[in-house]
Amino acid sequence: MSDSKIPLQPVWMLINGEPCEREVEPRLLLSDFLRHTLGLTGTHVGCEHGVCGACTVMVDGDSVRSCLMLAVRANGCDVRTVESMGTIDALSPLQEAFREHHGLQCGFCTPGMLATCSDALAKYPLTSEEEIRDVLSGNLCRCTGYQGIVEAMHTCIAARNALRDAAADTNQE
Repeated sequence: MSDSKIPLQPVWMLINGEPCEREVEPRLLLSDFLRHTLGLTGTHVGCEHGVCGACTVMVDGDSVRSCLMLAVRANGCDVRTVESMGTIDALSPLQEAFREHHGLQCGFCTPGMLATCSDALAKYPLTSEEEIRDVLSGNLCRCTGYQGIVEAMHTCIAARNALRDAAADTNQE
C-alpha cells in the first residue's frame, strides 16, 4: 500500500453558463463534483448505477447520467443542471408544465426527469404518448405514476410545435 496521494487533475467547464475551473481527483464522479464541490444539490443521486436517472444532467446538449461520468471526462464541456432551468419566481416552460400537471410529488426524481424531458423535446418530434413514455422509461419515479409527467410533456410538445409553425409561417411571408 502506498502513502502517496493521488495527483489532482485540472478541469475547466461551463457550469450552467458560468466558467468553472478546479482541480479534482481523477476518480471523482461528475455527480459528486456538482453536489459536493460546487454545492449544486439539484442533481440527485439515487442508485449510483445509472439506472434510476435521478442524476441526469445535460453535457454538451445531451442528457447524461452524472453518476456514471467522471468529472475529468467533462473537462471542456458545457454542463447544465436543473439549477439552470429556471428560478422559483420564473419557472421554465417545462417546469411550469410539471407544476401545472402535478408531474412531481416528492421531487427526488424531478431534476433528472426535467433534464431527460428537455433533451427529448429538443431532439425528437414525440408524436405519440408511447414515444413520450419511451423517453421517460429511463427515469424511475415512485410517486407520480408518470401520468402528470406525460401530460406536462404533451403541453410542452404542443407549445413547441406552435412556435415552429408560427416561425414557418413567418418565414413563408
